[in-house]
Amino acid sequence: MRTLREQILFNCSAEDLWEILSDVTRCDWVPAIDKIILDGDCRSFEMDGMGKITEKILLLDNPTMTLKYSAIATPTPIEHHLATMTVSAVNNLSCQLEWETEIDPELLADRIRQGMLVSIEGIKNVLSKVS
Repeated sequence: MRTLREQILFNCSAEDLWEILSDVTRCDWVPAIDKIILDGDCRSFEMDGMGKITEKILLLDNPTMTLKYSAIATPTPIEHHLATMTVSAVNNLSCQLEWETEIDPELLADRIRQGMLVSIEGIKNVLSKVS
């Protein structure tokens, strides 16, 4: 199993970033997804180059600004996937996103990391339109 970590500083309030991430049906910050369907605690979507994916929302905690989710159905067999996104305030005008993903098999790690980096750029793009 491999653990990937990204820590990114954003020039916005923690609440503004959390508003984007806590809406688990929002996909405007993920360039490879056009629509997310939520069914209970599971969200499904088609991802360019990967096919249909279903993720289970394990935790959506507003007080700690933490989202945990796990891919439970993918075209490529995954033995383990657990992602945690946590937003923390640095001050009133900036915040930090810590995004950690555990993945097994490890051969998928580079693809997952690339998806994380592209999504971080997507978040920056969405935030630039808000300010």
